Amino acid sequence: MTITINGRAVEAPDDPRVSLLDLLRDRLGLPGTKKGCNQGACGACTVLVDGERIVSCLALAVQFEGRSVTTIEGLAGANGLHPLQRAFVEHDGFQCGYCTPGQIVSAVGMAGEAARGVPSAVTADVAASGITLTREEIAERMSGNLCRCGSYNGIVEAVAETFATRERDEVAA
Repeated sequence: MTITINGRAVEAPDDPRVSLLDLLRDRLGLPGTKKGCNQGACGACTVLVDGERIVSCLALAVQFEGRSVTTIEGLAGANGLHPLQRAFVEHDGFQCGYCTPGQIVSAVGMAGEAARGVPSAVTADVAASGITLTREEIAERMSGNLCRCGSYNGIVEAVAETFATRERDEVAA
């Protein structure tokens, strides 16, 4: 039984009680995914599974046989940091940095949701095929990721800049 993690096939644990978070951190040495509350309330452990964001502390690793998991370590590409990682630095989207990996991974998943037209509680046109990520949309969609330092303004700025730039680049291509 294997799980693809950051593009690499990994054997699922023998113990079916091991959370995906504990597999990543304790058994695979991927410390970027943080154990915050261990109750699914803070978002520090957010990862992408087949492009969808989940909190890994509430998920059993064996549930993801044959699926693809992306952690913060898997976002960077051959050219270095993911554009959102660079934007977090430029916009002071972190202070202590503990929540930052979960914030970044969640924002990448959130942008995919908006592009597919998945509405949020503040989406004006729920029938739209794609949703514009206004600051209000970003704040609402990122509300499951908590920052104890209160860096929300920088986080929203980084997300807004990154995904607005992507839209311009895609239109120009």
